[in-house]
Amino acid sequence: MLELNDVRLPGASVAFAHTFAAGEISVVLGANQSGKTDLCRLIAGLPTRASGAVRIDGEPVVAGPRHRPVAMVYQAFINYPNLTVAENIASPLKARRRAQAEIAAAVHELAAKLGLEHLLQRQPAELSGGQQQRLAIARALAKDARVLLLDEPLVNLDFKLREALQTELRALLKASDTVVVYTTSDPRDAFALGDEVVLLSSGEKLQAGAPIAVYTNPSSLAAMQLLSDPGVNLFERDGHTHAVRPEHLRVSTDGELSFDLRVTANETNGDESFVHGVVEERDWVVRTRGMLEALPGDVLRLSARHDDVRRFT
Repeated sequence: MLELNDVRLPGASVAFAHTFAAGEISVVLGANQSGKTDLCRLIAGLPTRASGAVRIDGEPVVAGPRHRPVAMVYQAFINYPNLTVAENIASPLKARRRAQAEIAAAVHELAAKLGLEHLLQRQPAELSGGQQQRLAIARALAKDARVLLLDEPLVNLDFKLREALQTELRALLKASDTVVVYTTSDPRDAFALGDEVVLLSSGEKLQAGAPIAVYTNPSSLAAMQLLSDPGVNLFERDGHTHAVRPEHLRVSTDGELSFDLRVTANETNGDESFVHGVVEERDWVVRTRGMLEALPGDVLRLSARHDDVRRFT
């Protein structure tokens, strides 16, 4: 278990506390400059503008980064370029003076789990981007840390590889009793990987809980925006700001609420369509299945259910 208390991140006006459970993947979701990396650096004991108290399994953690039971994987593919894949994975074990037989067994076990067993004698420069990131994760796991920090580890990968690694990572990490903190700016990661999601904005914790619970019951407009891709659509009723997600709008006249959207653009990938337009002088996006035919200048009648709309003061 990882406990944080009195955490103050850059730009925040208030401190927060949070407990991360062992054996679960906690996705910390926030935009750029929200404090995600500073939070990871605080936990890892690295230089940071953040402050706060860190406890692991009930014990205060004050040691430097080399002596903490914490491993961190960064956005960039940070591997030792002059070492083979096998030597990279073995490096944390050698630093702890483990027996040669134990090191060899651990290297082959981790390489097999991460699909690197046929690459053990290659140099990092001979690997693809996805293989390099798997190697960085394997080396972090070799440290046998109680806490594994993954700071946007898939952000530099192409979409298909990112999806494949998401599935592999969840299966691998869920099999351990490690505290896993995974930071991202993509709400899809929260649903694909997270047992819980922690929402950060300007250094402050907005909300935390199971991803579907936070999605269904956002505590604020900022929380609702973070778990929306594209962002939510806003409109005014009775002096209050209301929000509805793009995926909760339908092109129909049958809903409990109706809106007229003047189309400005239409994007489709064959599976989904994203129709951009204007409603009540606000920019909106509609996300709908299939290929919707809509041209700039068209007016579409949209509908939504009351249950899918949130009111904010």
